Amino acid sequence: MEELGYMTDPAVVTVALAILTLGAWRIGIGMGRQLSAEKRAMPQFDGTGVALLALLLAFAFGTSMSKYEQRRVAVLQDSNAIGDFYTCATLLREPTRSKLQALIRAYAEERLRLARQPPTHLELERALSDFQRMHQQMTTLVAQALADGTPIAVSLTNTLNALTSSHSDRLAALRDHLPGSILALLFVSTIITTTLIGRSHGFSGTFDPTGIVCFVLIVSFVFYVTLDLNLAQRGFIKVSQEPVERLISSMTQ
Repeated sequence: MEELGYMTDPAVVTVALAILTLGAWRIGIGMGRQLSAEKRAMPQFDGTGVALLALLLAFAFGTSMSKYEQRRVAVLQDSNAIGDFYTCATLLREPTRSKLQALIRAYAEERLRLARQPPTHLELERALSDFQRMHQQMTTLVAQALADGTPIAVSLTNTLNALTSSHSDRLAALRDHLPGSILALLFVSTIITTTLIGRSHGFSGTFDPTGIVCFVLIVSFVFYVTLDLNLAQRGFIKVSQEPVERLISSMTQ
């Protein structure tokens, strides 16, 4: 249930929302006309509905932006951790130095490839297994360097720990998104609010098609961006991988 909102293309969900919202507006007009024909008083809930909808949209958008920022910081920290570990590796004796440097470079390149080409669930699980295997290989090489009596034992161990920790943090940030129930609440709230607006229009007999179309477009666009910000791998708005790209470039020089 919580993942349902993220299994569909955001554009498809947004278009469906816009169509349903316009349909709800037309239904609301019919309800307002019926109230007017029955000479009943018009309940004033449309203004309250719009205010509550604006509050929900602001909350969801702000939360999505914070999660996007969390992923951006995770990429930067991950790049720094890999770079620090690579720097320590350059101070080791051969042949451990070359083996560890090559492994770290392959590790960074795999992370960049995974970010550039959004994987399927199966591919992601396979990549996580590969990262775990690389971590074990790094640990083995570090243990070998410690056994050889390297003078940077503390720094080497700390940077390895930082690298594995940053991997966990980045994975957690990747999987952290707005709950699907919040998206469903936004979806339903938008339809209900527009129905109330249509009812008010139908009761008063004054229609504003241009205004309601602009309202639907604005709400739909905010909903789309909110949903897209939560799609770390498949979204249109993606976190820049420039820190990792620059790191790999410095490794190959």
